Amino acid sequence: MSLHAKYNSVLKLGEELGVKDGHVEEDATNGVLKIGGTALTQFHKDQLWDKIKEVGGEEPADLVADIKVEITDYYHKHTVQSGESLSKIAKNYFGDPMKYQQIFDANRDILKSPDMIYPGQELTIPNV
Repeated sequence: MSLHAKYNSVLKLGEELGVKDGHVEEDATNGVLKIGGTALTQFHKDQLWDKIKEVGGEEPADLVADIKVEITDYYHKHTVQSGESLSKIAKNYFGDPMKYQQIFDANRDILKSPDMIYPGQELTIPNV
């Protein structure tokens, strides 16, 4: 199996996430796949790294990735869906529902209470 085929799911995710200036080069002499590009947010970069680790392990020896981030002012933007709460959103992005307060603090301009969010609101997910 070629390295390109092995990491195809990573490349597809990059396309789905709209990675800009994406490039892929397979170096047959070194047995390494070189990939790179610019993800919109750190969240997208983290998603790509999670996929890389899923395919190649924690520290893949057959892949070199250079993934930059376009927007560094915040972690991501999230559009509230029906049934969500700040704690659910915090668990999704940070793995910890108690980090809801950081999301609330980053969105005080549009949120009056952490218990009152509405579908369609676009929330800033801060870097924590």
